[in-house]
Amino acid sequence: MEEFMSEARTRSDHPQVHRIGAGCPASPRDWAGTRGRWYADCLMDLPGFHPADATAKALSVTQLLRRMKRVLETQVGELWVEGEVSNLRKQASGHWYFTLKDDAAQISCAMFGAKRRAGSEVLADGTQVRVFGEATLYESRGQLQLVVVKAERAGAGDLQARFEALKRKLEGEGLFDAARKKPIPRFPQRVGIVTSGTGAAIQDILQVLSRRAPWAQPVLYPVRVQGRGAELEIARAMREMGSPEAHGIPRCDVIIVGRGGGSIEDLWNFNEEVVARAIADCPIPVISAVGHETDFTIADFVADLRAPTPSAAAELAVADGAALHSRLRELGSRLRRPANERLRSEQTAIGALRRGVLGRDAAKLLVEPVMRTDSLAARLAVAARGSLDIANAQWSDARQRHRLQHPSLVIERRFAHLGTIGHRLAAATTPALHRIDDRLARLASMVRTLGPESAFQRGFSITLGPDGRVVTSAATLQPGDTLRTRFAQGEAESTVVRVEPPPM
Repeated sequence: MEEFMSEARTRSDHPQVHRIGAGCPASPRDWAGTRGRWYADCLMDLPGFHPADATAKALSVTQLLRRMKRVLETQVGELWVEGEVSNLRKQASGHWYFTLKDDAAQISCAMFGAKRRAGSEVLADGTQVRVFGEATLYESRGQLQLVVVKAERAGAGDLQARFEALKRKLEGEGLFDAARKKPIPRFPQRVGIVTSGTGAAIQDILQVLSRRAPWAQPVLYPVRVQGRGAELEIARAMREMGSPEAHGIPRCDVIIVGRGGGSIEDLWNFNEEVVARAIADCPIPVISAVGHETDFTIADFVADLRAPTPSAAAELAVADGAALHSRLRELGSRLRRPANERLRSEQTAIGALRRGVLGRDAAKLLVEPVMRTDSLAARLAVAARGSLDIANAQWSDARQRHRLQHPSLVIERRFAHLGTIGHRLAAATTPALHRIDDRLARLASMVRTLGPESAFQRGFSITLGPDGRVVTSAATLQPGDTLRTRFAQGEAESTVVRVEPPPM
């Protein structure tokens, strides 16, 4: 219709249009006829317009309503409308229907999936609200309708203006700067909570803390989170939690401040300047958790970290104990793996040395001396036991024969006799032991001379190939092979550059 009127105005100077002014009909009837002819002339000049006649194709009701719906959705579209809610009906499907009215008119409204829509909680009969939605036409009834996507109490625009003004003020003071935000500790032992003691938010926070970090102790400072004066309680709680020793409160490592969702009026206490400054001045890191993910308050901007919900705040405040345990096990496995590989490599190298030529020769050299040593030790033990048995028998016989003599004299003579026997025993066994020691010393010297350690001391080394075996011929090597060479002290790793055949 707006396009039609605009087109008509632009064509008001058309020769066929009767101009209002000189020659204007005097009577109302003549005026009505003149106006009708003027509209008819305008319609005739519109592109694609054809006057109705008996042969023109008529629109169906559906076609007409669809055209009207299309005009509404394209020309009117989405907009804000203010009015009073009445006849609110909440269907089991989750869709809400109501009428929005003022003193002169009313319009039907629908909010689909209302519980998921922002501001649905403000809808109640008799409430003055502002709703945002799209004007459309309900075809089956030919009814004009407003499909609402969000709502707020009337006057919320004033709150938004206050919000923006305070936001600009605090931002100008640098309270939102990232440089002043404190880091959140990774493993807090105590978590402070400033919220209602009876709301759903505290239950969500405690549940997450007990699941993720049962070692963390929650410290609740209960406050009112909405209503007149609630902002003063929140600010006082933040100040006292920031200086806990002066108020008999356990010192916390991090503080969560917030509440569950609600309307802009319900959340407004967290937009007050006194709360914002108390959070900004708190020396302990603060996580804000006010409302839902789409809700933003001044407290969110000044806090050290913003969480979309109270549950998310608890998850951000503490590390996941199960994940930490799994990570520690993984790191332990990664640390043990190279150590085990090194141990296996060394064991393989030692085994190769034992199975090598030097290892076999050294073992053969030690077999006979060890057997002789074992035999001499056995004979020495038998001789010692025999001598002691003889001495014991003689002592028993003497004691029996001289039991009537004075005990001290008997003991003196027996000790003298035992001393003599001991000297004889030592004289008999010492040369044999000396001979054994000399033999072992010679054998040990031979082992040192023929063993790998002696070769190391003389400047020789042992080279192990890529397979860990001793390299005895250059023909077994290929350029690029990695070699390990052991010296008297330490070892070195090298790469084969060229292999020269043995001289013919």
